[in-house]
Amino acid sequence: MNLIATAGLKVPMEGRPHDYITDAQPVIVPDSAYYQRRISDGDLLSVPLPDPRPITVASPVAKKTKTL
Repeated sequence: MNLIATAGLKVPMEGRPHDYITDAQPVIVPDSAYYQRRISDGDLLSVPLPDPRPITVASPVAKKTKTL
């Protein structure tokens, strides 16, 4: 699961009470009852994982013009 804290909150990580999930950066954590409960309470939000495929941008093809 990829989670981020609701704005302004610091949510303790499961089993590591001195490490926090904040609203600064998403954290990948296991799908456990603890995190599911924090999501349902509104303390954490699930965010999609970034797409691992590279982004490709098609370059514009120059049109050939006919000269007279």
